[in-house]
Amino acid sequence: MKDERTRIAQKVTWIGFFVNLILTAIKLFAGIFGKSTAMIADGVHSLSDFITDVIVIVFIGVSGKEHDQDHRYGHGKYETFATLLISLALIIVGFGIFWSGLSKVIETIQGKTILQPTYLALAAAVLSIIVKEGLFWYTKKAGKKINNQAVIANAWHHRSDAFSSIGTTLGISGAIFLSDSWRILDPIAGIIVSFFIVKVAIELGLPSVHELLERSLPDQTENKIAEIILSNPEIRAFHNLKTRKIGSIYAIDVHIKLDPEISFVRSHDIATETEIKLREQFGQNTITSIHTEPLK
Repeated sequence: MKDERTRIAQKVTWIGFFVNLILTAIKLFAGIFGKSTAMIADGVHSLSDFITDVIVIVFIGVSGKEHDQDHRYGHGKYETFATLLISLALIIVGFGIFWSGLSKVIETIQGKTILQPTYLALAAAVLSIIVKEGLFWYTKKAGKKINNQAVIANAWHHRSDAFSSIGTTLGISGAIFLSDSWRILDPIAGIIVSFFIVKVAIELGLPSVHELLERSLPDQTENKIAEIILSNPEIRAFHNLKTRKIGSIYAIDVHIKLDPEISFVRSHDIATETEIKLREQFGQNTITSIHTEPLK
């Protein structure tokens, strides 16, 4: 099952990699020969997708490995780290687009004329929106199917490229169909898009930071864990519940209190039954550690 999960993640990422390769070449060609600085910037933005695709391909291969001598809890944190790197890449791209757009606005205010782009650049921008939005939905669907946050993060990187292309399309359209004074729409649209990109990056990155810092699972999840534990009438109480996330896997440690007269064998069986119920709820790869002790 784990190998299948890794195979799907790598397949969807490789598809995105080659689509980005072709699309970036088209954008840069259209930007240079279509006289569009916005399209050239959009093409450079697409180059960042190569970085994230490579990150996902490399780290997914590592995170899919079974636990070993050096990684007793498996390699799931590599997946989390990959998601964080993608988030940081998105933030850098967002600020880059913001600075580029702001510089163009300042130059325009100072009297510098922006070159009028051609229909070649406009066609490339529209193509980019269609392709990248399609790639977003394809990648996101696969990421949710295998519950892989790095793949889902990469899907949002595809959408950030689509957002960027929307801004580029508006700017190029304004420069082509309106008067020269409206060419400033190009960089303004880029600035607006940059805010959306940074917002998505932060929303993706924060959960990864929380996971790397060993933050507990959400209260709703811990309440469900408590419900499962106490569903066994022989468990009188529990304490010292510790939870965390390792990639896509939950790790649960807890102490359960049992009747002091119960046999050692039965206490072991109760712990095993509880572990089985937790895995049925949260997945067979759930890491559990249940300590039994007498109720005083």
